Amino acid sequence: MLNYKNHPIIAAVKNESDFYAALASSIETIFMLSSNILTVEDYARRAHNGGKLLYVHMDFVDGLSKDASGVRYLSTKNIDGIISTRSNIISAAADCGIPTVQRFFMIDSRSVDTALDTLKNSKANMIEIMPAIAYKAISKMKSNIRIPIIAGGLIERKSEVDEALASGASMISTGKRELWNQ
Repeated sequence: MLNYKNHPIIAAVKNESDFYAALASSIETIFMLSSNILTVEDYARRAHNGGKLLYVHMDFVDGLSKDASGVRYLSTKNIDGIISTRSNIISAAADCGIPTVQRFFMIDSRSVDTALDTLKNSKANMIEIMPAIAYKAISKMKSNIRIPIIAGGLIERKSEVDEALASGASMISTGKRELWNQ
């Protein structure tokens, strides 16, 4: 499970260059936002050798079906968790004993209500609200749920990290390398 009390910054990586930068950083967790069935196990091995946790975004694993069979396949690759926007993926991962992060995109107040309804039946261990600068949505979600919230997307400055944490987020995921060593 993620250690967000000591290290609230998560490296959101989209390519190999970002992955190696994350390995060299002080972050403890990597969100792999792009991989394929041939590389995911190697990424997990390298992350663990570097003392990092690796959560894989299931929706962006090329060559893998986005269903329970795909989740079971990933569970054999030594990953630490699965990220997805899809409730069926979150349920399948939870059934396999894999920690989960369910992503929600907040575009209006209806999105908040829809996310809260979804979470009534979700098996998610954590949620990620995007974009992270949706501070009102983070505050409302925090007052209605009891699982950690990750704020992700559009974070570019330390002040935005601080604002998201102050609004109730437990962690921040960002692709901005300059923030990984905060």
